Amino acid sequence: MIAIAERRLVVNADDFGLSPGVNRGILEAHAAGSVTSASLLANMPGFTEAVARLRTAPRLGVGLHLNLTVGTPVAPRAEVTSLWDPRTRTFYPLPRLVLRALTGRIEARQVAIECAAQIDRLRQAGVHLTHIDGHRHVQALPVIWSAVVGAARGAGVRAVRVPREPLRWPPGGAALKQAAVGAAWWVAARGDRAADLRAVRHFRGWSLGGAEMETRLLELLDRLPPGVTELMVHPGHADAELRDWDDYTTQREVELKALCSARVRQRLARDDIALVHFGNL
Repeated sequence: MIAIAERRLVVNADDFGLSPGVNRGILEAHAAGSVTSASLLANMPGFTEAVARLRTAPRLGVGLHLNLTVGTPVAPRAEVTSLWDPRTRTFYPLPRLVLRALTGRIEARQVAIECAAQIDRLRQAGVHLTHIDGHRHVQALPVIWSAVVGAARGAGVRAVRVPREPLRWPPGGAALKQAAVGAAWWVAARGDRAADLRAVRHFRGWSLGGAEMETRLLELLDRLPPGVTELMVHPGHADAELRDWDDYTTQREVELKALCSARVRQRLARDDIALVHFGNL
């Protein structure tokens, strides 16, 4: 058996602050002992409630879930004009953001300004940031990666997510998205792989969704490699506020059920994996 010191696991719940139902689900999974870390959206409707709820979860590590695709900028609009659509006055949706990033229409300096503004909003709310990742993995895009890495270093944040995971075979829809994001990051990070900000050796989570999540999660835990792994999850309750902002709804309840199941909790309680958050690394 691999010794506990050789296998450490950060179970990170994305989308904290998206809605009250998502907040509640993440904290339920944390209370169950299955989630150790969460990534907080700075500009979504559930932000204030999420910050208030953190008082009940002092052991939960919290980072920034950098959002450049939904809602409005945190920085002054005039300073981040390449990031928002003048017709809607909101961020460009993901397909248009990707296209703009790939065709040189996103200004790295403006991404850094918006990232710094979102970091500052969390810190002003009393949140001690342990890491940065991106809503819809925007941090992995060309131009955006370098700006986020620079903002993280400037703010003293020690970890930025690299969402690259070994591909499953045969590939399905999730695997194709996974491959596209991994390829985008490989191109984006050619000049700076940010080894100083890569606190984990392994990333997992792309292939866990669906009705069989509990079984897949147990299999993943049994096969967890030596070193530090980040496991990305999205637990939550599908409330009305969530449906206004995101189409990943009832699937969050499937994830929550799996994370809180007796079998998963018993598996995590064994002494061969150390549960940590980024602040423990």
